[in-house]
Amino acid sequence: MLLHYKCPSCGGNMAFDVDTGTLLCPNCHHEENIETYNDEYIEQNFDGEDTVEYRCDNCGGTVITDADTTATSCSFCGSGVVMGDRLAGKLAPVKIIPFTVSKTEAQEQFKKWCKNGRFIPNSFKLNSRIENITGMYVPYFIYDLHSKVTLDAVGTKVSSYRKGDYIYTETKFYQVSRDFDLFYNKVPADASEKMQDEIMNKVEPYHYEDLKIFKTPYLAGYLAEKYNYDAKDLFNRIKTKVFPFADNYLRKSVAGYATLTNKDESIQIQEKNSMYVLFPIWIVSYDYEDQKHTLVMNGQTGKIVGKTPLSIGKVALWLGGISAASFTIIKIFSGISGGVWW
Repeated sequence: MLLHYKCPSCGGNMAFDVDTGTLLCPNCHHEENIETYNDEYIEQNFDGEDTVEYRCDNCGGTVITDADTTATSCSFCGSGVVMGDRLAGKLAPVKIIPFTVSKTEAQEQFKKWCKNGRFIPNSFKLNSRIENITGMYVPYFIYDLHSKVTLDAVGTKVSSYRKGDYIYTETKFYQVSRDFDLFYNKVPADASEKMQDEIMNKVEPYHYEDLKIFKTPYLAGYLAEKYNYDAKDLFNRIKTKVFPFADNYLRKSVAGYATLTNKDESIQIQEKNSMYVLFPIWIVSYDYEDQKHTLVMNGQTGKIVGKTPLSIGKVALWLGGISAASFTIIKIFSGISGGVWW
């Protein structure tokens, strides 16, 4: 099922607008509140359940998607379309963080970020690629967790004192026990097999005060994908993500002992509940000298993650400059201290 969000004023195709937080018609500039948008203006085109081809009701063109896409744009007329059948039942997100960084703002921030890269090759021209950045909603699961932490250990504290001609070392032994509960709310994990987990971890955090009840009009004009991994699939990754925090909290609670010998230690992490959500990113993908590069921006905060190509020549010149500067400083210091100039 393909969804178009029609303008009640002129019949044009509406898309989500970052600046106003509404559906906006690019033709007549009419705005519609997403919460009160009348369903009668949603055009629906039904097709087979497993198909990856849809007919655009706006221009008649064929919209081709892969099986994971839930929102895209028609390649012929540019209208935003949403695959409603891929957002139903268990595939329906519970909440969404809408874009707050517009395409224009994202392009300017990407350009500024790249200009700060002193080692980018002169032959690398990113501007043309930035013009075609893609706004995309990435599937996530966020978890509320309960960690049960227990410890049974023997700790020592050592002190020394002088008595007469002798120095005495005293070691005291302590029974050390810990038993406490830790709670973590809304711990995220991306659920797309196409996105690199390392990049998506670094593009966090997202601010959850902007979470909205999911409505399909938020997707109009952007790409979106359904999840490839469900909450059960991702739980081991979530435990790996949280475990260091629980372990660090435990270590701090037993600081102050000279030695600590564990007899029994346990950190149990359990899921209280989980929620399927969509988070926004701007993404630039490109090939340069047979290598793939990806830049990702948090579509809410503007944080950028990624690596640009490196010019070996520029790196060598920079290192040479550092060496020359160090050499000069050493010579000056040598002269000041009465040494011999080399």
